[in-house]
Parts: sequence; structure tokens; C-alpha cells
Amino acid sequence: MSEPTTVPRVCRGIDEFRTALADRLGAVPQQPSLGLVPTMGALHEGHGHLVRLARQENAVVAVSVFVNPLQFGPDEDLERYPRTLEADVELLSRFGADLVFAPSEAEMYPDGEPLVRVTSGRLGSVLDGASRPGHFDGALTVVNKLLNITAPPVPAAFRAYFGEKDAQQLLLVRRMVADFDLPVTVRAVPIVRDDDGLALSSRNRYLDAAQRRAALVLPRTLRALAAGELDLGAARRRIDAEDLVRLDYLVVVDPRTLAPVEPAPGALALVAAHVGGTRLIDNLVL
Repeated sequence: MSEPTTVPRVCRGIDEFRTALADRLGAVPQQPSLGLVPTMGALHEGHGHLVRLARQENAVVAVSVFVNPLQFGPDEDLERYPRTLEADVELLSRFGADLVFAPSEAEMYPDGEPLVRVTSGRLGSVLDGASRPGHFDGALTVVNKLLNITAPPVPAAFRAYFGEKDAQQLLLVRRMVADFDLPVTVRAVPIVRDDDGLALSSRNRYLDAAQRRAALVLPRTLRALAAGELDLGAARRRIDAEDLVRLDYLVVVDPRTLAPVEPAPGALALVAAHVGGTRLIDNLVL
């Protein structure tokens, strides 16, 4: 069965997007449902899995494309982060999206940086939160805003789709939805990997051939750790031994709390490392 190729409608403004949502949902004869896939663009097959699942489960599928400045630190890659809206819309034609919400920074933050933000709390201060201070506050603030913008204007089921590669972000989004009683169901989608095992990421395009080969130490070490072939110390040393890779952290945690635990079935191994000038993350359930 071939994939759909209907070009999704691109909405730049919040009011335009809400009107388009109401029109699409109003045309659904019964049991309307809406799926949202929040993204920062530079889409790849990993995003395709999120959109396809949303397509299977909902009458209307919307994808947001917004490079959120709030979640980038002063020394991070905001300016060089790829912005490829035309190519993204072409891909979304195949993936099955109905609407694309692609606002400008001025549309999302008309008064500049918001004075009030969502705080990620203790869960957002460790691991990636410790390496990237303020990152998760910015991520949760924009996700909260996108969920409110997209909330169905007519009675309908509402689901939002997030990839498991960003495990800490996924946990924080789930906690925000539960703690704030937001009327949305969070759906997690498994990591998609290239044939060589590297987790798909928009940042992979920054890697040259040598860096790409070096980056494979991350998934290979996670698999060895999960198989019991390495303990945590040996796993860290394996990554440190790769010349082009600088380890940020490799930990094993309780996936519900991010508290460190001994490697055991059901625990979650998380890794972050710089490969050349590119920071990559990955994870694997033991």
C-alpha cells in the first residue's frame, strides 16, 4: 500500500491554525480525534513513525514545526539548527499530515521571551538538565503552549506524540500533563535507528564520515551494557577510548524517576556525548 501524498495545509498564524483545526474536525462525521506531533523541523524517518502512528489513530493529524529558542543555551546550535520547511512539508505529504503549524518566533512570543515559563523542577535539573541549564524549562514552556494552541476547538479526543529517544523530555512532558491535568494523551513512539544502529536525529547531518563511524560507539555500548557484556565502568571507558567522542554521561536509572539504579531488567541506560561539535543522545531499556 503506497503512502498518502496529499499536501498538508501550512498555517503560519495561531488563529489561522485554530480555524483550520475546527474546519477539519467539524468535517469528521463521528468520533472526531486529533493527533499533534510537535517538532523542530529538519524532519527524517524517525518523525515519520510519529506521524504515521498519529495517522492510524486519529481523524485529523497536525504537525508543528518550530525551532524554539527557549531551549537553546548561549553556546548551542540555535543559529545553525537546520530550517528546511519546504522539504519538511514534502515529507509530511508522504507521512500523512493534514495540517502543518509553522509559526515565526514573533507569532509564538510576540512580546519577546515570555516572562512566565513552565519550570521542569527536580526532574529537569539532572542529566541533560545539568548539562544544558534551562533547556527543559524552555522545552516544556513551548510544549505547553503548543498543546493549548492545538487543543480541539470542538469535542474530540486529543493525543500528542513524542519519540522515546528524548527519554528525559518524554518523562517531563508526561509529568507536566499529569501534574497540570492537561486534557491530552501522551503517546510514546520507539526510537528509529539507521541500518548501522545510530538513532535517527536531525543533528546527525552535522557528522562527517569519520564522526559518524565514531558515533556508533554509543549504540554499540548500550547494547553491550544491556546484554551484560560490560559493567557501567567498562562501558564508560569504552566510550572514552573513542578519539572523536567526548562522553557527557552514561547512567542507568529508574525510568519513572531518573534515580540511579544498578543495571537490571527494566532499568533505562541513558547516554549523552559530543561527537566532534555535535551533541548526541541515546538510550536503551536493559
